[in-house]
Order: sequence, then C-alpha cells, then structure tokens
Amino acid sequence: MFETIEVTTDERGIATLMLNRPEKHNAMSGAMLLELKQAAEQLAADDGIRVVVLTGAGKSFCAGGDLGWMQQQMAADAETRGREARVLAEALMLLNTLPKPLVGALQGNAFGGGVGMASVCDVAIGADHLKMGLTETKLGLIPATIGPYVLARMGEAKARRVFMSARLFGAAEAVELGLLTKAVPAEDLAAAVEAEVAPYLSCAPGAVAAAKKLTRDLGPRLDDAVIDMTIQALVDRWEGEEAREGIEAFFAKRKPAWQG
Repeated sequence: MFETIEVTTDERGIATLMLNRPEKHNAMSGAMLLELKQAAEQLAADDGIRVVVLTGAGKSFCAGGDLGWMQQQMAADAETRGREARVLAEALMLLNTLPKPLVGALQGNAFGGGVGMASVCDVAIGADHLKMGLTETKLGLIPATIGPYVLARMGEAKARRVFMSARLFGAAEAVELGLLTKAVPAEDLAAAVEAEVAPYLSCAPGAVAAAKKLTRDLGPRLDDAVIDMTIQALVDRWEGEEAREGIEAFFAKRKPAWQG
C-alpha cells in the first residue's frame, strides 16, 4: 500500500509507523510526506490501535529532507514550493494531534525534519549513539515548518542554543534540551520503548485521547495562522539568494560563499 513507509500492528493494538527508505537514511521526499499524512489519518480513525511507535528502518531515523526533493524545490515556483511545504506542515500537525500516544524510537541520525518528527512524539527515546541537528541554515534555509513543534518541545531558551547554528549534538544533550525523553544503549532501545508503551494498555483509550487533546489545548498555540506563517517563512527563504547558493554549493561539493 505504501512505498516509502510501512505500517504494522500487533495483536495488542500497538502500531509501528516506520519510515522505510533506509538506503536514503529515511530522508523525507514529497511521496513520503503524502504517505505520512495518509497513514496518520488512518491510524487516527482506527479504534483498534492503542499506541503508535514511530521509527525508521536501517541505520538512521530520518536524515531530513531528500536531496532530490530539495533540487526540485529550487526549480519550482513559489506556489509549488508553498504547496510542498504545506504537505510537510500538515503531516506534522496530524502526527502532533494524533488521538493515540505517539512514541518515537530514534537511532543513527535525526537531522532537520527528523528533529521535527521527534518533536511531535509524546515520548521520544534515542539510542545513545544518536546524532541530531537542525542543519537547515547550512543550506541557507530555516527550520520553519518544523519550528512550532521544536519550540513547543524545547522552549525558546533551549531552542536558541541549536536552532540557528546547525551544529550537531548527541543523545545526552538532546535529553537535556528536551528533545529526547531518555537515551539508552542501542541494544536496549526496543525494551525502553516497550516500557513506555505497556502502561497505556491498562488505560481507557478514550480517556487517553481526551487527556492528550487537553495537553495540546493548554500548550503553546499551534493553529492555522502559525502554520501559515511558517510556510511563508520557508517559501521566502527558498526565494532568496542564500538558499540557491547553499544548495548549489552542497551539490557541487564546494563551500558556500559565506564560508569564504
């Protein structure tokens, strides 16, 4: 049914939503974003599902945006770029408001959009070798559509430490920043996820969904106006010279102009 993701459900009603482009380190393509939207809608509507585990196949959780997709955005017009950015924004919103607990299991790398995906999880557990980073500014872009979820998870003060610098950081710092709930040895990741999942099986599903909605209603404002603002901010960056220079330099394997 899906080509870039995989959804499986066990007999307890635990669904696993797996990003499934391991050869691309699960980088997010336009096709993956559309499939994530569809999967989130299906998972939300399935009363038999109690908990969803979000993970990635292979060595990495999610390496951010697919490079081919980024090249397509450079060649597109502003309207097309805005439409593509909205697909990402809508996929994140659907996952963020999923009426089931969403538990992230992260390994390898989580860059750019991968950090955004971690930020919409109710609980995110990382293998202790995990590397994370908001790497967009290296390409002349900004972490725009993922920004509301990253800020909601980290808070502004902590976000300022990593939101603009594109520096990479490890699992221990990700815990301190609030992006991860805990970091565990890679061999213990499955057990740690199971420990987070199991308590929900003794809870009333409707009450869990209502409690999750209440936390979202009481939390930072994440409405259509905020989403629209982030989409426009990203489109504006795509239109600028820095994005063109950054992406061209990346594919040419040279330093961009601002690195001298």
